[in-house]
Amino acid sequence: MAFAKKSLGQNFLISERVVGGIVMAGEITPGEQVIEIGPGKGVLTAALLRAGAHVIAVEKDDRLIPLLATRFKPEISRGDLVLIHGDVLESMDAVSIRIKGHYKVIANIPYYITGQIIRQFLSIDDKPDSMILMVQKEVADRIIARDGKESILSLSVKVYATPSLVMNVSRGNFFPIPNVDSAVLKLSDIKMPFANTTDESRFFETVKAGFAQKRKKLAGNLTSVMPKDQVAQKFKALGLDDNARAEDVSLDIWIKLAQ
Repeated sequence: MAFAKKSLGQNFLISERVVGGIVMAGEITPGEQVIEIGPGKGVLTAALLRAGAHVIAVEKDDRLIPLLATRFKPEISRGDLVLIHGDVLESMDAVSIRIKGHYKVIANIPYYITGQIIRQFLSIDDKPDSMILMVQKEVADRIIARDGKESILSLSVKVYATPSLVMNVSRGNFFPIPNVDSAVLKLSDIKMPFANTTDESRFFETVKAGFAQKRKKLAGNLTSVMPKDQVAQKFKALGLDDNARAEDVSLDIWIKLAQ
């Protein structure tokens, strides 16, 4: 039996109810391609296959590959499941060559690389149609900006996709039991928002500058990336309060500030 590895951030999902909710949120049609990251012992994998998905599962843990290969031998033989042994952050070439057209990402991901995984799939050219991810509840709340306050994380996601909460998941639905509660996050309406890499770089440069010193007013922070008189002109044109702080500014205004 494979025990969870702390170093890989493993907490195996054991609730069939939660698994069912994740699959339902994925709105899978038979034959649809789904990338699953960190399938673990295959609880979600089995549900995705039952829903008719063609699954590409990427597992880093050496110990789990034989377990998954044995459990899903018929599905692998039929080509319904492709099992890739590797780190998804380093194996995108191996994943990409197996994707034919549209696909979704549905996974209970290792929480310590949540930001990296989201950034990787939202910034590549061949983006998924949607992403359904189990993440820390605190991270889901920040991405959705539940408190009405934006952050670098929330803006970095919202510029590419529309985030929504599928469900909250208490820690008792995992083994071993983690120290935090979780949530299922859905990223839909995924798009390519920038005309070129220069515009993309400029947007993130502006956002990072704006949040550089949270206690300072946004206007003061932005002078690190544009002249003071230009900041004043933009604020006036956009109707922004001189006392505005970065967390109070909406995505559409950030895009205009960066242009």
